[in-house]
Amino acid sequence: PLSGVSLLAQPPGGQVALGDPLVLSCTVAMGTGPRSFSWHRGGSGAPLGTGPRLELQHVGDKDSGHYHCRVSDGDSVAESVPLNVTVL
Repeated sequence: PLSGVSLLAQPPGGQVALGDPLVLSCTVAMGTGPRSFSWHRGGSGAPLGTGPRLELQHVGDKDSGHYHCRVSDGDSVAESVPLNVTVL
C-alpha cells in the first residue's frame, strides 16, 4: 500500500504573490508499482492536473484554497494533507 504522501510548495508555505508562479510537488515515501497522480483544490471534483507536479504560471485570486494530491498505484489510493495556498 501507499504511504507517506506529502506535498511541497514553491514558494514554501504556500504564500504566493498575485501573478507569480506556484509549483506544487507530490512525493510518496512508500509504495510499489506504477503511480498515477491527480491534483485537487477544495471540494472540486475535477482534477486540476495529473503528474507529480502542478504548476500554475500566474496565480490569481481564484487560486487561493486548500490543495491536495491523490496518488494511486492501482491497488490503493492515498492523499496528502491539504496545503492552504494564499495569494497575497
